[in-house]
Amino acid sequence: MPHRTATLFDPVHAGDLTLANRIVMAPLTRNRAPDAIPTPLMAQYYTQRASAGLIISEATAISHQGQGYADVPGLYGSEQLEGWKHVTHGVHGAGGKIVVQLWHVGRVSHTSLQPEGGQPVAPSAIAAKTKTVLLQDGVPVFVDTSEPRALQAYELPDIVHTYQAAARNAVQTAGFDGVEIHAANGYLLDQFLKAGSNLRRDDYGGSIENRARLLLEVMQAVTTAVGAGRVGIRLSPVTPANDAFDPDPQPLFDYVVRELATFKLAYVHIIEGATAGARELPERPFDYTGLRRAYRAAGGKGAWMVNNGLDKELAQAAIADGADLVAFGRLFIANPDLVARLRRGGPFNKWDSSTFYGGGAKGYTDYPTLKGA
Repeated sequence: MPHRTATLFDPVHAGDLTLANRIVMAPLTRNRAPDAIPTPLMAQYYTQRASAGLIISEATAISHQGQGYADVPGLYGSEQLEGWKHVTHGVHGAGGKIVVQLWHVGRVSHTSLQPEGGQPVAPSAIAAKTKTVLLQDGVPVFVDTSEPRALQAYELPDIVHTYQAAARNAVQTAGFDGVEIHAANGYLLDQFLKAGSNLRRDDYGGSIENRARLLLEVMQAVTTAVGAGRVGIRLSPVTPANDAFDPDPQPLFDYVVRELATFKLAYVHIIEGATAGARELPERPFDYTGLRRAYRAAGGKGAWMVNNGLDKELAQAAIADGADLVAFGRLFIANPDLVARLRRGGPFNKWDSSTFYGGGAKGYTDYPTLKGA
């Protein structure tokens, strides 16, 4: 019999996770967690979208120091963990799976968001040419990030431990099915990886191996804590987001994925092109097929997830080309029942970008489903 081509709607395994389909809700920052505590409204939002094969939560700070935006959730306080329990309970009750994205923003922060108004931290004392979001009377305001200070080598083991503790809290206390390490989009681990933000001259700077050291130490700690089959990682080789840049990304990320292949991860999540922007960047060419090949050749078994600007046709083409999972972002914001709409071929609600960051139910939990339309 001829081999049947896989579809978006086929079940799939990602490490220890058994997923009902290959459609993933991408992590989406929404700035609706005052005091970093998840709310009942957040539980409703995620539960509405539980038909996804996998939900990746919005980026969630592993520590107060790791926060860079107003009203984003955390994983470092008991009230935060209690809030997340309602989210995971709702998603599981609706038959879904959810992992939390572990986040340390590094230099992409503001002193008003840091402990005691301190400087954000970074591999090197280089300000990011980007902005962060503060809220003034509930209204999102974009402001320049603050000048960071360089992390001392003696501080890095504590950051590794903090990732590990956050992962353990997420799975064992908050009830998540797993965790995703956020090593993309110009945040702390990506800042260490990329030469444009890492000018260190110690064991965490200079060579590719040194720049990848912190990331791999975090992976070792987190997989030890919760099991590698419940751990994914997000990478963005060429995105310019948050002033991220490396002059030679192909050998850097080929090395990273070869090292990741030694862990029996649930998945590897790749942002192709510019985050929330162009999928092709002529000025920053990159061979994504070669990257996947490097991972597989090194023995990597994790599911391969692709992301950025996908519609049904592009997503199905990615599956046909060898991807295992496809992530949708803004389409999931506007279409809580996106899986059903993709099966039917539409129609699709339009998103309201003015409600992306901050606010209440409007543009968050009030998008109609096919049944409610």
